[in-house]
Amino acid sequence: MAGSPPGQRLPDGESDQRLLGIDFGGTKMAVGVADLHGRRLYSERVPTYAERGAEQALERALDLAATLVLRAGGRLVAAGIASPGVIRDDGIDLAPNVPGWERLRLADAVRDRFGVSRVAVANDLNAAALAELRLGALRDADPGLVVGLGTGVAAAVTVRGEVVAGFRGAAGEIAYAVAGPTWPEPADSSGPVEPAAMLEAAFAGRALDQLAERLGIAGGAAGLCAAAELPGTARDALLARVDELARHLATCHLLLDPQRVVLVGGVARSDLIRSLLTDRLRQVLPHPPEIVLSSFADDAALLGAVAMAREALPVG
Repeated sequence: MAGSPPGQRLPDGESDQRLLGIDFGGTKMAVGVADLHGRRLYSERVPTYAERGAEQALERALDLAATLVLRAGGRLVAAGIASPGVIRDDGIDLAPNVPGWERLRLADAVRDRFGVSRVAVANDLNAAALAELRLGALRDADPGLVVGLGTGVAAAVTVRGEVVAGFRGAAGEIAYAVAGPTWPEPADSSGPVEPAAMLEAAFAGRALDQLAERLGIAGGAAGLCAAAELPGTARDALLARVDELARHLATCHLLLDPQRVVLVGGVARSDLIRSLLTDRLRQVLPHPPEIVLSSFADDAALLGAVAMAREALPVG
C-alpha cells in the first residue's frame, strides 16, 4: 500500500488518526490500516470461503479489521470498502459469487462495529480504478479504462480524474454482456438471459478453470495458460475465449477512446493472455490503446478502498 513520502510528517493531532480499507472478493479478502496519508501500517489477506456464505465472510473480515486497528493504535476516522456488485443502501446487486452477498449492508456493518461515521463503499473494480488514478498507471492518462480479469470480468471508466459509476452504479458491468454467436432466449418471459450467454461465462477465472477441467488439464486457469503456450487444443480453446473478450473490449474502446487500458486481477497476470488480447485489439482497432498491467498486483482495490476513506474526510 502506497501513499505520501515516508518522511512527510503529519500535523499535530492527526498523527494518531487511522484509515481502514477492506477489499471483499469472491476468492480473497484484504484488510489494511493506514495513516492519513494513505501509507500502510498493517495489512493482511484471508480467503473468502465463498461456499460458506456471506455472513461468515463479513464477520471474519471485520474481526481481522478490528485486530489490525488495535495493532496500529490511534483513532479510526474513516473507512473505505470495495465490494463486488452494484452497491445500494439496502443491499448489493449483481454479486452472485458469494451466496447471500446481496443482503449485506456493508457500510452499516462497519459503522456498527467501529463507531465510525465516514464510510464509503464502491464496486471493487471502481475502487481499483481510483487507485490507478491516484497512485498508478492512470495518473497521467485521460480517459482511462481499467479491465478486471480475476474471479469475474468487469471494467471501470475514468474521465477527468474521476471514476464514472453510471446512473445506477453499474457502469462497466461487462460480465453481463451477451456472448456467443446467437441471441439468447430469456430464462422466462420476464427474467434475464441464461448465464451461459454472458461474457463472464466465457472469460473469467472460474470459466477458464472449468475449461481446463473439461480439457483434462490440471491447475485450472494457470494450467490452461501453461498448456496453451504450445500449439494444440488448449491454445485453440483459450484463443477462442480471448477472442470473445476482445470483441467486447474493442467496443468499449471505440466508445471511450481511452488513452490507456490497465489490466488488473490474477488472470491478467498471464503473459500469454495479455499478449493474445493485445494482438487481437491491434488487429481491429484504428487507434489501438496502450495496454499495461497494473503494478499493484492484488492490492489495487484495497489501495482504492483506503483512498476512498481518505477522500471521505472533510477537506481542510
